[in-house]
Amino acid sequence: MTLTEAKKVTVRKKKINAKALPAKTLAWVVMVAFALFSVIPMTWLVLAPSKTQVGLQEDPPMSFGTFQGYIDAWNNLMLFQDGRLVTWLWNSIWYTSIQVLVACLIAILGGYALAATRMPFRKSMLITTLVAMIVPQVAFVLPLFVEITTLGLYDTAWAIILPGTFFPFGVFLSYIYFSTTIPHDLYEAARIDGSGDWGVFFRIALPLSKGLIGMLAFFSFQVNWINFFLPYVVVNSGEVLTLPVGLGILFSSTPALNPQVGANVLPIRGPEIALAGLLVAIPILLIFLASSRLLVRGVLAGSVKS
Repeated sequence: MTLTEAKKVTVRKKKINAKALPAKTLAWVVMVAFALFSVIPMTWLVLAPSKTQVGLQEDPPMSFGTFQGYIDAWNNLMLFQDGRLVTWLWNSIWYTSIQVLVACLIAILGGYALAATRMPFRKSMLITTLVAMIVPQVAFVLPLFVEITTLGLYDTAWAIILPGTFFPFGVFLSYIYFSTTIPHDLYEAARIDGSGDWGVFFRIALPLSKGLIGMLAFFSFQVNWINFFLPYVVVNSGEVLTLPVGLGILFSSTPALNPQVGANVLPIRGPEIALAGLLVAIPILLIFLASSRLLVRGVLAGSVKS
């Protein structure tokens, strides 16, 4: 390439970049706007428990109060039924842990069976999974309530845990993953080497599914951690409640969200609500960060060299 041709190419690139500049600028403006839309409420939620109720109303929204404010807000929350909040938090942790483990196991096995095996009625099962995924979860509340009551599980931990393991979206996501991400040639090669369906699963599918496991764990955890309606219907005892349901009952019986209760019942108001919101939001953020790293490692581990 001569010097003149190189100059022409440089000028052409500059013109293309100049034409693309408005589109790039608009894209950056939109992304920054959405980032601020998400970050500002979360920042306020982190700062709000550091203030008193008066400071929350009069100080600038993004101002910081004192570290003692977090301690005071926590102590006020602990006044409700002698620290029942800790019981709710522990319940949510171990309920959700079991739900995530069982839901991910069933979803991975179900998705693999639908995608990589020659099981009978495979298409019918896939259609059933799609229908179960499309139907709103609220529609299952009444049948589940009748079933749980019939089995004698009402007002027990299993009334919350067992329905949370129902994860048709995870089954369908696993089916898509095993159908598209992992080449079917690997399955066939393993079968030619003498592996059965279980052998193919443990030797081929499962080692290449770290990204899938991360996604399933995050989605299952998020759904079950913040689930409110079904636990509210099937559980009545305070010792068995989850954190979201317990907080709803707590705030409805204090001046925080129900001014008619009276100001002298419990000192639970805006800062305490914000701290409770952090208790619900922080685990979701931690699981998201953990599953994101697992997703990246899974994608790199699942790459196939041609």
